[in-house]
Amino acid sequence: MHIKNLILIAFVFTVFVGCKNEVKELPKSEEIKPEMKKKEVVYQVFTRLFGNTNTTNKPWGTLEENGVGKFNDFTDKALKEIKDLGVTHIWYTGVPHHDVITDYTAFGISNDDPDIVKGRAGSPYAVKDYYNVNPDLAVNVENRLEEFEALIERSHNAGLKVIIDIVPNHVARNYQSLTNPEGTTDFGADDDKTKTYDVNNNFYYNPGEAFKVPEWKHGYQPLGGEQHPLADSKFEEIPAKWTGNGSRASQPDVNDWYETVKVNYGISPDGRKDFNELPEGFDNEDYKKHFDFWKDRTVPSSWVKFKDIALYWTAKGVDGFRYDMAEMVPVEFWSYMNSAIKMENPDAFLLAEVYNPSLYRDYIRKGKMDYLYDKVQLYDTLKHVMQGHGSTDNVPPILSELSDIEHNMLHFLENHDEQRIASPDFAGNAAKGKPAMVVSATSSTAPTMIYFGQEFGEPGAEDLGFGDPTRTSIFDYGSVPSYVRWVNDKKFDGGQSTKEELELRDFYKRLLNFTINSSALMGDYQDIQHYNHQNTEWYNDKVLSFVRWSDDEKLIIISNFNAENTYGFELQLPADLVQKLGLQDGEYEVKDQLYNQYASTLNVENGKAKVRVDIKPLESFILKIN
Repeated sequence: MHIKNLILIAFVFTVFVGCKNEVKELPKSEEIKPEMKKKEVVYQVFTRLFGNTNTTNKPWGTLEENGVGKFNDFTDKALKEIKDLGVTHIWYTGVPHHDVITDYTAFGISNDDPDIVKGRAGSPYAVKDYYNVNPDLAVNVENRLEEFEALIERSHNAGLKVIIDIVPNHVARNYQSLTNPEGTTDFGADDDKTKTYDVNNNFYYNPGEAFKVPEWKHGYQPLGGEQHPLADSKFEEIPAKWTGNGSRASQPDVNDWYETVKVNYGISPDGRKDFNELPEGFDNEDYKKHFDFWKDRTVPSSWVKFKDIALYWTAKGVDGFRYDMAEMVPVEFWSYMNSAIKMENPDAFLLAEVYNPSLYRDYIRKGKMDYLYDKVQLYDTLKHVMQGHGSTDNVPPILSELSDIEHNMLHFLENHDEQRIASPDFAGNAAKGKPAMVVSATSSTAPTMIYFGQEFGEPGAEDLGFGDPTRTSIFDYGSVPSYVRWVNDKKFDGGQSTKEELELRDFYKRLLNFTINSSALMGDYQDIQHYNHQNTEWYNDKVLSFVRWSDDEKLIIISNFNAENTYGFELQLPADLVQKLGLQDGEYEVKDQLYNQYASTLNVENGKAKVRVDIKPLESFILKIN
């Protein structure tokens, strides 16, 4: 969701205590399979914004005024360019049919009420119909599902695996599927609405009370105050359902997720779990054992509904899912859901939002998640450093603390919830993201994710209505200026891009392609930060260094986060690391793998090693030891 300030993350900085202590080598994650030899890169793209070249960008503009991108905009050429950037997976954000304020009644789709829709284009996290796709994205609305199926095929032909969203914690207030497969029913269709709670109700209710639209505050009005027949501060819902973020009020607050309703997973209002829990030690069992555990057990109705949805899309060729706010749903459900998916596709890519570090291991091991966002630790720390406030010394303790699950903690610097790096409230300069991107992409075996436009330094400056500038709006119709220039009238060749945009994209392309082809980045890691603080003159906490290696590749990685200063020093490797790298006394050439322009000599003497490094502001080196 776009309102993460509702999640309490006060524990974020606790891992930084004692950051000056020696950090031990990270053991390789127990989750890495022996056959997994390459890093993965996820390209998140906001589907309706991708191919839209209309530059009107009127606040609260309609689809007709501001335009909208289509599935068909992802041509073979466009997908090839994305693949060639160094991408392995493409996450099409906003595909399931969610509420929109565009009239599709001619196609049998009911209109959505602006009083329970955020923005005019609607939130992709208020899904109205899980068995179909957003009609905005289709050239022919009647064939919208077929157009998405064709996009899946084109993506696969381009060598990309496909990820879409599933939002298990909540659905749109007016959920109504027009295309339920045989044997499935809508959420809430069979609920006993006379009860606040029943294990097989899909929603929670306030019997005898009607839902009331929030009291609008701070000058906000749906559609910016534009006259609309349904914008009357009324929405009929009797009895009132609990709201997506857990509010039990029949009239939620304007800051609640009022456009959604909370899904009931068999947890009573007093916290009782009306389902089986996993046996002690079951977190060590594989997905097949988890599938067998649930096979003959009765589970709550909502569990079955979401499993059926996931398997429906898996059968259509979707290769994985990104789960919104997964920690708001019991971990036992994820064991049930994810094991069922893995039985159909063992290689499915399952990524979840979990922001509480104390829950990470349960959701990975018990819940059978492949990957979680590394947001409240690595991302937040790197952001602080990029802004010029934080210390790179805070990074190694995070990597150490997560060492047993390092492969499962997906790294990113931008996504649809976060501010753009180039926005004034973040770093104000896309180049400040370059050293952080190198660290993010090379410090672990986990996948890397980038958000479309990040590679061009998109600042997200447009005020399109509901969404705030500094983030590219996910609620409004509009276009993304830097992306429009790259799309270049659907040529997808950067023909209108600025020199700076093309240079930045070249950096991302070099980096990402290196990562997906490097064996060392799926191998071992050792921090050398603390050692160099103790032994290297001029080394400081705006520089970060570490070593990655495999049997056939050895890398020293150094990033300078300072935007003004060049640093020169003799970077040193301790004796234990020299031994692990199998280096004998003598001289070794080291050469940067990003631009192939910087070279130096690693001198090994008496079992210790040092290399001269001269690194410019915001520069990074991936030095390969030859």
